Formats: sequence, structure tokens, C-alpha cells
Amino acid sequence: MSTKPIEYLKEVPLFAGFSNKQLKSVIKTAKEKEFKKGDAIVREGESTKVGFYLILDGQVEVKRGDKVLTKLGSGQFFGEMAVLDEKPRSADVITTTDTKCLLLTNWDFKALIKTYPEMAMNVISELATRLRQTSQALTK
Repeated sequence: MSTKPIEYLKEVPLFAGFSNKQLKSVIKTAKEKEFKKGDAIVREGESTKVGFYLILDGQVEVKRGDKVLTKLGSGQFFGEMAVLDEKPRSADVITTTDTKCLLLTNWDFKALIKTYPEMAMNVISELATRLRQTSQALTK
């Protein structure tokens, strides 16, 4: 990662409570990638080895068809469902601005969760929140 990666990750709720050593292990396994405005980072129905994305800078929309399910920005993440259940993507994720993400492969993300159970609890909490939001978005 480019500038002060550990300080940045300390501000991300997913990694709340992680030590500097734990954050260094996250950074060591992750890759950074930039996307232009309008890029499709993932497409509904696809499978890929890169499962987890943490938005470092920028914004995305999570969409199913023409329906925007949610918008995500810096410090938020997506792709965890495809890693956890090993099923194809459930939605498109499209950038609405130039966006920079931190990427973790499926196996690296799973290894981190096994090593740091508190991360798993943070992911579960976020999944529950998103399920509620998606249910509300689909019934509007």
C-alpha cells in the first residue's frame, strides 16, 4: 500500500482491535489496484480468485440489474460473500468515481479469518447489516 497503510487500516471497522503485527500480515498478503470511474470491478454471476475488496479511496455502487442496492466508499468492503460461500457473485459492483482498492485472494482472506477470529465477527456483523439494507432496498 502506498501511504501509511497501518494507520489507514486501523480506521477500518473490519480490522478494529488488530495489532500492528496483525495489520502488517494483512498488508503483506494484499494487493492494491486502481479502477476508473464506470469500471465494473465484479459482475453478477462471475467467479474469481480475487474475492475480497476493501475500498481505500473512491466510491462504488452495488447493483442488481438497474437497481442500486447500496453505495460503498472508503473503508468499506465487498466480496466477502463470494469468498465465504464459494458461490458466484450476487451483484455487480460499479465504480462511480476513480477508485483504489485493496484486494485479497479467496485463500488469503480465509486464512486471515481463521487466524484472527475477531475479523470473522466483524464480517458477520457487516453481513447482517447488509442483509437488512438489501431487504429494505428490494422492498421499496
